[in-house]
Parts: sequence; C-alpha cells; structure tokens
Amino acid sequence: MKLHELTATPGSVKDRKRIGRGHGSGWGKTAGKGHKGQKARAGHGMRPGFEGGQMPLQRRLPKRGFNNIFASEIVAVNLGSLEKFENGAVVDVQALLDAKIIKKAGDGVKILANGNLSKSLTVKASAFSKAAKQKIEAAGGKAEVI
Repeated sequence: MKLHELTATPGSVKDRKRIGRGHGSGWGKTAGKGHKGQKARAGHGMRPGFEGGQMPLQRRLPKRGFNNIFASEIVAVNLGSLEKFENGAVVDVQALLDAKIIKKAGDGVKILANGNLSKSLTVKASAFSKAAKQKIEAAGGKAEVI
C-alpha cells in the first residue's frame, strides 16, 4: 500500500450541509430555521439554560447546604497503599507525591487504617487514625505527627 492509495473509510467523511442554496437543495427558503421567531434571526444566541424569559430551573430550585471557604483540605491515605514502599523507608508527604499515591498535599495528610501493612516504615503525616497508628507500630514501624 502506498500513500496515494489511502482512502477514508466509506461513510466516515460527509459533505457539509450547504444551506440557503435554492429549493432544489432541500435546504432553501428558510434554510432550516423555520418561520420567524428568535432562532430565525441573525446573530441569535441564547445561553444554555435559557427558557425564553421564564424563571430558569436553577433559580426556581431552593438553595441547600453551606460551603465553608475556610475548611482545611485533608488528604486521606489508606495503609494498604503504603505497601509499595520498601522496608525501612521514611514515608512523608513528598514521598507520597513522588510515588503518585496522592495528587496534591492539600492542608495535610491523614493515614487511615484501611488495608494491611507488612513492612516496617517510618510514616510522617499530619494525622493518624488510632487503628492506623496501631497497625504501623504492630508492623514494627513508627507513626510521627508533623
């Protein structure tokens, strides 16, 4: 096969719709825009969610809840994901970022007890759950709060 012999898969390339080119084209006269109205006008454009002046859905529904802009963002890490570190390693926030266990540090990292730990690691984090701390120490490691 040569470069000049390549063709598109049948049905993958369509001709564009040439509107407003006479009655015979099937897209003449109103050119697919119907009769009059806002959408038939030049330069028409309505934002998504516009309901013709009716009170839009996002304004009709009641507001619920509260978003605390001062809340601290704590990233949770399960013990099972620390298995990828070697025995005796020091696991801190930078090590977790390098190993791609977490995407960003946020305001701190909390270690949770989900999963098992068989390696002796020194884990440095902002917080630990009680069960996580027990599991780390049971495996012969250390849990240090920074």
